[in-house]
Amino acid sequence: MSARPNLQAQSAPFASLRAIGALVLREITTTYGRSPGGYVWAILEPAAGIALLTLVFSIGFRTPPLGTSFPLFYAAGLLPLLMFTDLSNKLAQTIQFSRALLTYPRITFLDALIARLLLNLMTQLMVHCIVLGGILLWLHPTTTLDFSKIGRAYLAVLCLATGIGTLNSFLTVAYPVWQTAWAVLNRPLFLVSCVFFIFEAVPQPYRDILWYNPIVHIVGEMRDGYYPFYQPNYVSLTYPVAIGAITLMAGLFLLNRYHRDILDK
Repeated sequence: MSARPNLQAQSAPFASLRAIGALVLREITTTYGRSPGGYVWAILEPAAGIALLTLVFSIGFRTPPLGTSFPLFYAAGLLPLLMFTDLSNKLAQTIQFSRALLTYPRITFLDALIARLLLNLMTQLMVHCIVLGGILLWLHPTTTLDFSKIGRAYLAVLCLATGIGTLNSFLTVAYPVWQTAWAVLNRPLFLVSCVFFIFEAVPQPYRDILWYNPIVHIVGEMRDGYYPFYQPNYVSLTYPVAIGAITLMAGLFLLNRYHRDILDK
């Protein structure tokens, strides 16, 4: 009699892994399609953005704010921002996207969140490797990579995007108007995240205000990893990581408490 509960307890993690694997396959076919065209667009979008920034600013300036390569400078700022927006937005749509599947007892909201996070994280890392690898191999910019700092920047953006995306996955379903409000709040991110300028170039008192944008710290750490002579003393990765941890705990608590009520609406 006691063996059956133990067997069920041991098989639960495997059932969850199977559910996550199935959800990942579903995400691949629905998000990126059965052809490689979806992944091609995922690569072309940041590449086109970097090319446009390079074209526009290279006309008015001889060199970027750091180094001599416009594409590398903008890639180090734009790619972390796009990674944050993509991961957080995809996670925010998890409950809506998987609403029908979440009615099955073997599939939990946590399975759906993990599956969506894994797929889109792997996609973003693939895109970053292709775009940055292309810039380094094709343009040969003068740089020395510090992989520890680059890795810390990726971990910080992952933590921030996961936390905010998880919280928004509850808020966008519980309060539909929040999806529109969040989209409006996110529109200035491109202008205030130090994508096409450096933090030190911002005059006071706006620099102190800009410090509270967590993306600024991630971009600064990422550029510190590509430019050994750049020392962004303002960077504090504890700040975006703390925001990510707090919003993650809040999102998981709210989903665990209210997701059944939301699904029954």
